[in-house]
Amino acid sequence: MAGEPRLYCRFDLGGTVYQGLLRGNMVDLVKGDPGGSLEDLRVSYPLSRVRLLPPVEPQTLFCIGRNYADHAKELGNDVPEEPLVFLKARSALLPPEGSIEIPSWVGRVDYEGELGVVIRKPCRRVTEEQALDYVLGYTCFNDVTARDLQRKDGQWSRAKGFDTFAPLGPVLLLAREMSPQTRVRTALNGKVVQDGRLEQLIFPVPRLIAHLSRFATLMPGDVIATGTPEGVGPLTPGDRVEVQIDGIGTLSNVCIPDA
Repeated sequence: MAGEPRLYCRFDLGGTVYQGLLRGNMVDLVKGDPGGSLEDLRVSYPLSRVRLLPPVEPQTLFCIGRNYADHAKELGNDVPEEPLVFLKARSALLPPEGSIEIPSWVGRVDYEGELGVVIRKPCRRVTEEQALDYVLGYTCFNDVTARDLQRKDGQWSRAKGFDTFAPLGPVLLLAREMSPQTRVRTALNGKVVQDGRLEQLIFPVPRLIAHLSRFATLMPGDVIATGTPEGVGPLTPGDRVEVQIDGIGTLSNVCIPDA
């Protein structure tokens, strides 16, 4: 119906990848450009019958560290003077309900629930006032981190880049902006362990897009993970971790030992 939020998804059915719009417990098949026009193919499937994939295939995963003051404090870090940027490997992407592999040799591995911003069109040297015009939508992200390796290495590529360390989904809310009151929560085995609001971001979404676009061209489908609230903690095999964001839904993954 007109005016209702559109929840875009990609899904696998019988080995073929399709596009869809989530409608309750059904997925309506569509085709086209989620940043432009989507054609309703008038075919629907029960959500239980399909396997959701990450809603986009980014060329680059841009991540922002220490973007909530309380999170910086809990890890003994100062609040940065400008956005603290790092990249995460595309090979780390993991779909909803995929298994996070916990290597036995890396020490502590943490969850970090975050809002992911997805770029709609090529974005280069834009202002904060222009930034939201380049947004396709928003999704849930879990910046899984090998914390001991992060401290050991100094730079974060290895600690953040393991296969399965970038769960993304379950859907993409097609919207230009999110309310500052939007809550970002993480639950571990059913218990809420993180609960923040977007108004707590040190550097809000327009600032992040403008900052990144000063030195890199952001391409359609690229993801900006906006940082995690306080409350990060360890994951162990057997855990279920869920990132829930108002208006988007819940990204749920289980943890298994790394074979």
